[in-house]
Amino acid sequence: MAPNRVIPAASKLLKAIKPFNSASTTTVSAISPPIGFPEKTPQAITTADTTATSLPNFDDPDKLFSSVSTSHLLRTALNLHMVAMEPMVDTGMWIMRSRLMQTPLIKDVILEIIRSTIYDHFCAGENPVATRKSVLELNEAGLRGMLVYALEHAGDNEACDRNLQGFVDTVESAKSLPPSSVSFIILKITAICPMNLLQRVSDLLRWQQQDPSFNLPWKRNSFPIFSESSPLYHTLIKPELLTPEEERDLELVHERLLKLSQKCVEANVPLSIDAEYTSIQPAIDYLTYSSAIIYNKDDNPIVYGTIQAYLKDARERLLLATKAADKVGVPMGFKVVRGAYMSSEGKLASSLGYKSPIHDCIEDTHACYNDCASFMLERIANGSDAVVLATHNVESGRLAMAKAHEIGVGKVHQKLEFAQLYGMAESLSFGLKNAGFQVSKYMPFGPIQLVLPYLLRRAEENRGLLSASSLDRQLTREELMRRLKTAIF
Repeated sequence: MAPNRVIPAASKLLKAIKPFNSASTTTVSAISPPIGFPEKTPQAITTADTTATSLPNFDDPDKLFSSVSTSHLLRTALNLHMVAMEPMVDTGMWIMRSRLMQTPLIKDVILEIIRSTIYDHFCAGENPVATRKSVLELNEAGLRGMLVYALEHAGDNEACDRNLQGFVDTVESAKSLPPSSVSFIILKITAICPMNLLQRVSDLLRWQQQDPSFNLPWKRNSFPIFSESSPLYHTLIKPELLTPEEERDLELVHERLLKLSQKCVEANVPLSIDAEYTSIQPAIDYLTYSSAIIYNKDDNPIVYGTIQAYLKDARERLLLATKAADKVGVPMGFKVVRGAYMSSEGKLASSLGYKSPIHDCIEDTHACYNDCASFMLERIANGSDAVVLATHNVESGRLAMAKAHEIGVGKVHQKLEFAQLYGMAESLSFGLKNAGFQVSKYMPFGPIQLVLPYLLRRAEENRGLLSASSLDRQLTREELMRRLKTAIF
């Protein structure tokens, strides 16, 4: 099938956290919450807030965009304005899913429009040459690239093997780029493991969590993947053990992940494994940790897991995993995100008669994100682990900078990276870069027809984020007007 083509070439532990103040709505620059989260009354600014806001701000477009060309700013302004209009996003998604895409001529016209607008803005390129050019341009602006081979789902082993080759080729292409211009290779496990197998393994792991005597003979060394508060409602009846064929398939998944991890070791480029739905996240964490145990050595994490801070059990799971890793001397790398599957997670839990695994309001998610970030920053200061703080929230950026300075993390510390999506949150990216921190952009790439499912999912997941990008739109307009006035007068 076309989507499988490849591009060549514990509660006690919580007390261990020393949180910095949660992001709030007390500053103009804070990004608005995603649609669907109720808000609490904003809290008063504390000392932590004062410290954070005394650091370089993100409200001076002249300084923020000094390394950005006018043509790029103009394209950014137009695209951000377009995707901020929900009716336009809805119409675009309807067209891309309609029968119009089955008519060759019409399909070609639609794809060309998408290519010249949304695709060019949010994706790095259709092939290695174009992607290389985008990474180099980003590098010239002082930012780094996280390469995302934008395939996510594979139906069988053959498709998984083809997809794996695409990721291996991505690692090879990173070798030809300037040192440090590529910060990470991004992987979704669903691209190298069939979804049904991930669901089966997750069900079995959840059942073992409920019944420790439940034996899983295929299980490798890993770290804790559940906390006392982790949702287990996905598995309400005892699942059947893996069949011999399923065990062989799982072994193949391990082999694929280990091969890719080894390639990343050889290229000295870390591998970051994205989080997905809670229904399959146990299997993803299991696979991630089992690989990290092998390849994360000598204070150099190669395999990174992802913590979704919008989940109520996120902090506890992070603490449990890092505590277990400390016992066996394995340095850990984590990417901390807020999360992107809010609507579907809530619907699933509700349909089964359970509460959502997601925090009840955006402020709780902010608090969880900032606590996890603070915890990881302190671990960095103690000489272990590494973290990617992936956020579009300006206040979280400020607070993280304040925490980094407070505990003495150097501005160019190799184990701290900020990250935002390619084509979004430019003011935050450049503000952090100008303050001396390493900043990366999440850069999906691949032929437009293969990346289309990715773009559709991103549009749905980030609906609130897209419409809440008012700060970027405002600052971009201001800088364009300033440059226009300068040119005229």
